[in-house]
Amino acid sequence: MKITIGVFFGGKSTEHEVSVITGLQAFAAVDKTKYNAVPIYITKENAFYVGDSIAKIEEYSDIPALIKKSTQVVIAQRKLCEIKKDKINLKKPLAVIDTALPCVHGTNVEDGVLQGFFETLGIPYAGCDVVSSAVGMDKAVQKAVLKQVGVPVLDGVVFTAKQFIAKKAEMIEQIELPAVIKPVNLGSSIGIKIVHEKAELVPAIEHALLFADRVIAERAIVNLKEINCAVLGDKDSAEASECEEPVNDNGILGFDDKYSGGKGGKGGNGSKSSGMASLKRKIPAGISDSQREEIRAMAVKAFKALGCCGVARIDFLIDTQTREIYYNEINTIPGSLAFYLWEPVGMSYSALLDKIISLALKREREKANLSFSFESNILSNFKASVGAKGGKL
Repeated sequence: MKITIGVFFGGKSTEHEVSVITGLQAFAAVDKTKYNAVPIYITKENAFYVGDSIAKIEEYSDIPALIKKSTQVVIAQRKLCEIKKDKINLKKPLAVIDTALPCVHGTNVEDGVLQGFFETLGIPYAGCDVVSSAVGMDKAVQKAVLKQVGVPVLDGVVFTAKQFIAKKAEMIEQIELPAVIKPVNLGSSIGIKIVHEKAELVPAIEHALLFADRVIAERAIVNLKEINCAVLGDKDSAEASECEEPVNDNGILGFDDKYSGGKGGKGGNGSKSSGMASLKRKIPAGISDSQREEIRAMAVKAFKALGCCGVARIDFLIDTQTREIYYNEINTIPGSLAFYLWEPVGMSYSALLDKIISLALKREREKANLSFSFESNILSNFKASVGAKGGKL
């Protein structure tokens, strides 16, 4: 009997459109001989939709029209139930989800929120759990954790919008130039700017604060080489992929560098020519064998220290002048699920997804052995009118 996989994508996030690409790529690549895959689109208003058109990326050029021809659903336990004329059909579910495959990016979805939703509904899900998803989205917290286990990170100054307004001059004095200014909890290079002059700091910080309440300012590496590496596994065992070197002439990869080449043309059917797969890159990366092994080992160490599961892509920075390597950030649900980093080592996209799903089912089996209730008799001691501390109920 086939396992039914719910492929979730979209959501209330600045990376909504990128998520659609990743989700439809994964849906197309899932081994249909082993799994029944159901694409489930989450709108920016957090409504869930299914249907034949949901699986076609060309339909997303007009989302209101797409919604009209699709079926809105709610999830009751593991059941996909249709909403029709404001009524929920619980008797005849459209599908029963055995496992969820989140293909979402950014705040409100990748940061543990959607994972907590699955936990509440009792749906096994692929990828990082609630805690590791939340930590993986927060650049300040993850670096604090990794610093404790000896993974080299660039120090930074973190402040909120209110702190910046109240102590603007003091905040600016703490920032070493050149600096990278970025929102603490966003991906896809949204809100990021490199600052070389003090006069550029305030506009860059105000720009970042448009997307998040907290900003991190880090020392920028002048002689920079970016290297990315993916990791697949869980707390027990994990392996690193091949390393890639993104190619960019502007010093830092922006949103358009990463995605605009893949949104329109060749990937129109959700194929893997879209999304992060369209980025110009060198695979293998142009680094020495010793640097490659150091980065791969560091990637696995970071993955395990953050409690990750499934597949994640970890981005590193090399100072080509000093040859020092720094951890930059982790993508707990990487664009295109980083399949392009596994193909060079002989793992197809379908095989990668199969392993990710297997890890989700393994975690669910392990959770089944834990106790989540404790039998007690404390409620029998309560009287109808008096609470535990004298307050009325």
